[in-house]
Amino acid sequence: MTDQPLIDGPELVAVAQKYVDGASVFASGRQPLSRLSSVTLDLDLDYCVAVADHYDRAPRMAYSPAVRRSYDRMKEENADQFHAITAAGIEVEPWLGSGQPYRNSLDLRAGVLETGRIHVFLTRAGHGPGGIHGYHPLREGSGIVIRGVEFTHNDIFRVVHDVFGHVMPGNSFGPRGELLAAYCHMHMYSDDVHPVIFIEHVGQICWFFYGPHLRDAAGLLPGPGEPGYVPPPARPYATQKVFPFERKYIDRFHSMFSTRELG
Repeated sequence: MTDQPLIDGPELVAVAQKYVDGASVFASGRQPLSRLSSVTLDLDLDYCVAVADHYDRAPRMAYSPAVRRSYDRMKEENADQFHAITAAGIEVEPWLGSGQPYRNSLDLRAGVLETGRIHVFLTRAGHGPGGIHGYHPLREGSGIVIRGVEFTHNDIFRVVHDVFGHVMPGNSFGPRGELLAAYCHMHMYSDDVHPVIFIEHVGQICWFFYGPHLRDAAGLLPGPGEPGYVPPPARPYATQKVFPFERKYIDRFHSMFSTRELG
């Protein structure tokens, strides 16, 4: 570790802004990404529960042509963001050790800023090369090879999400931090990709923290210390699904966020 960070938050914002400014897929007139540092979340628990229930009931695979196009667009934009990160001098390394590379979001942020390197917990270590639930478009190979390891498209997404969703704005791994990370990172994707970000992140996060498997017989979520409470490390991850999330959920998601006016 060095006494001074090799890269800091404002520098990452500049990297992200340069990427957005140079990408032709974005509409003109977007607000500067620096404004995301003042974004606030008015968390609507009823909404999060509704999203979790919708995700839980959805089919595992409804891979329509429209959904396929959104995933293909996401893969391209993920790769472009990945190359923006590496062009800025941040090294990406596959994590080949045991366990997870970072204890929490603070450890992730400090590690990336102080070393200029991010370790990636590989998809194959989480749910195997083919996946325990069959085909998924992000489990395909991306063509990006580091230290002899070909990253899947999901590995590439993990890199860019962690850097631009967590490290850059300082968002945590808890429910508020994950939803803030999704909202902030959406600003770096074209509108066509937002439904996929919603499937891959918002839907799964809501299920993990608010899903029906966590509720008691009365439909209530037990809190810490209450009977039936399941701490996050003991919870299952959501089944990887591919389906078109209804637009009303995405619109309502955006309505929970606001940006304070800067003086």
